[in-house]
Amino acid sequence: MKIALAQLNYHIGNFEANTAHICHHIRKARTEGADLIVFAELSVCGYPPRDFLEFSDFIRRCNEALQTIAAECNGIAAIVGSPAINERVEGKNLFNAAWFLADGKVQSFHAKALLPTYDVFDEYRYFEPAFGFNCIDYKGQRIALTVCEDLWDVEDDLMYTRWPMEELITQQPTVMINIAASPFNYEHAQNRRKVLARNVHKYGIPLVYVQQVGAQTEIIFDGGSLVLNRKAEVVHELAYFREDFLIADLTQLDALPPVANNGSTPISRIHDALVLGISDYFQKMGFRRAILGLSGGIDSAMVLVLAARALGPENVLPVLLPSEYSTSHSIDDSVKICHTLGIRYETIPIRKGYDAVLEMLQPQFEGTPFSVAEENIQARIRAVTLMGIANKHGYILLNTTNKSEAAVGYGTLYGDMCGGIAVLGDVYKTKVYELARWINREQEIIPENIIRKAPSAELRPGQKDSDSLPEYDLLDQVLYQYIELRQGPRELVAMGFNEALVNRVLKLVNSNEWKRAQFAPILRVTPKAFGSGRRMPIVGKYLG
Repeated sequence: MKIALAQLNYHIGNFEANTAHICHHIRKARTEGADLIVFAELSVCGYPPRDFLEFSDFIRRCNEALQTIAAECNGIAAIVGSPAINERVEGKNLFNAAWFLADGKVQSFHAKALLPTYDVFDEYRYFEPAFGFNCIDYKGQRIALTVCEDLWDVEDDLMYTRWPMEELITQQPTVMINIAASPFNYEHAQNRRKVLARNVHKYGIPLVYVQQVGAQTEIIFDGGSLVLNRKAEVVHELAYFREDFLIADLTQLDALPPVANNGSTPISRIHDALVLGISDYFQKMGFRRAILGLSGGIDSAMVLVLAARALGPENVLPVLLPSEYSTSHSIDDSVKICHTLGIRYETIPIRKGYDAVLEMLQPQFEGTPFSVAEENIQARIRAVTLMGIANKHGYILLNTTNKSEAAVGYGTLYGDMCGGIAVLGDVYKTKVYELARWINREQEIIPENIIRKAPSAELRPGQKDSDSLPEYDLLDQVLYQYIELRQGPRELVAMGFNEALVNRVLKLVNSNEWKRAQFAPILRVTPKAFGSGRRMPIVGKYLG
């Protein structure tokens, strides 16, 4: 049997586009001699559909799309992902299902059993676990068909206790097929390979794994679909961060050499994920042009580079918004990177606006010293300026706050925390520097002066971030242990971190949850990002 792997980018709720894209690839696979084509989890409606699943019309349109796709399946079969209605009295109304289509009609569906309820996942909110498992007999092969986590073995995090392959293997399948929507983080690709290889070693049959690609707001899918032979060797690997298509001949798998490592690194994967995240957010929302404030610092320079690569330099407008406290080198560095990238920029000093607001507030501010109030006014004037241009000319504001700043609340709500999407909100400051060095590995794109100089908000004379925060090298270590690894204060002190530092940092993180609750969606690149995958009470006092 020849199986086509269709690694596609879907758009949640865009049934016309998804259906047309799927049907196009069915025709392509049939023309190229495939017997079966496989698409990703919930490919018909896009993943994750979330509360769209509570609308009966949404499910009706899923079913209509299935019928349209099934009609294309003459001379070829297809496996697609779509919700299935639970006809039983007990349980939730829907299954997360893989559908088998052949001979121009729907043949069967195979429900997902292991429903993830951790991090960004909340599938048990909508779906009922599978009641039973059956293989598919097609063209001399017996297919054990599973959906994403059905091949994972994380019992504590999955709402089920029956393991699908333990039951399917008793039916003597000849091949495993797994359709997935597995969100990207920079550590996940190698873990995924290990899990898939473990299944092949355990069950002794080859595995076809089809993953989707593309970004759905904050969640990014990296592709990298795989085919493993009976020896658990990866013999086919599709591209990362772009659509791809391949036909695998099951009879040839054991004779193929293993695929070499693709050479990517965690930092290169973060780069590619962020570029894809920006691109898909704009394309799927119907936006075209981006605006951002360019300060001369590392974060805004990084966002400018990523946006230019995602949208094209002609679609990005950086605006320099110098204050009386801005240094000349910050302005010079900003101009230099714009010239390097070939991007038009605007310069709008904020002094007049700042003075006007201070004059307006003079009766309330009289007799008080310069404080964070004056600093925040500058940040908010910049946001008003950027949003004014955005509204007038149809731009979307990109947020440039990094994860370290978002974690400890080092930003001005309704000021530099504004934006439609937070590009670096899941990238620690030290990682931003690492990413800058990777971008400059062949030529200087981000000026070296931006990378070398001490970071500063430049909202008062001589200001540096280290005046208010621990050095980022140390801060990010504490944040990583607390946020990603969920280590509490006792564990952190036992690791050797200073107790006063730990208490200070954790208090900052917890007391700024209210700010993050009003923050832009964050492109997710780590195992634990702020947003839907980290749900903390705003008024909680634990560890605070």
